[in-house]
Amino acid sequence: MRLNTAMILAAGRGERMRPLTDAVPKPLLKVRGKSLIEYHLEALKQADYQRVIINHAWLGQQIESAIGTGKRFGLEIVYSPEVAALETAGGIINALPLLCPNDHHEVFTVVNGDIFTDFDFDKLPAHFPDGIEAHLVMVNNPQHNPDGDFYLDNHRLHPTLGCKLTFSGIAMYHKRFFSQQSIDVKPLPPMWRDAIKREKISAQYFTGQWTDVGTPQRLGELNTIKVNGKNDR
Repeated sequence: MRLNTAMILAAGRGERMRPLTDAVPKPLLKVRGKSLIEYHLEALKQADYQRVIINHAWLGQQIESAIGTGKRFGLEIVYSPEVAALETAGGIINALPLLCPNDHHEVFTVVNGDIFTDFDFDKLPAHFPDGIEAHLVMVNNPQHNPDGDFYLDNHRLHPTLGCKLTFSGIAMYHKRFFSQQSIDVKPLPPMWRDAIKREKISAQYFTGQWTDVGTPQRLGELNTIKVNGKNDR
């Protein structure tokens, strides 16, 4: 299996980022002169992805205008507009016909549009072990989430055993993970917790650069990091 399709989740309103997101959708906010979503597109291209689905709702036309068809990134970009944001799971379910148009496209990558990271998408597994339907990338717990999200135990997420880490916003899914799910406003965490109980989720631990750009303060910190003694802007 060679991953060649990804989805960037870009439909959220970005309430915690206001007032910055009153006029600009969060994935278009800039870190060091480049929008968050551009970093993702470049990283996906570097890992030989070919198609990227981007969902949007709040100020979505700005995203389409800024990114276009994907030609300048060497990617085919398809948009999945939502009248109102369907949350994370709902957005993926709504876009499944685009993500999995036939039996040759059953596995795809999903990236939150509001993270900043140097994760190498080539490091995702080449295939799912038998019975696994989702694979999450986990990171150390940041200050704003000190208790973490899920326990990682021997490359699997476990209800109680292992080291408790934070979900990075990067994942792989088999379309089976969303089978029998209707298009509705639906978050992912309840589905993850159910799948953990059923032993359907694997995971990996990432220690590189990663920031959940959830507040103006965190965005400001990213834009004032010193490199070689100078502010990198």
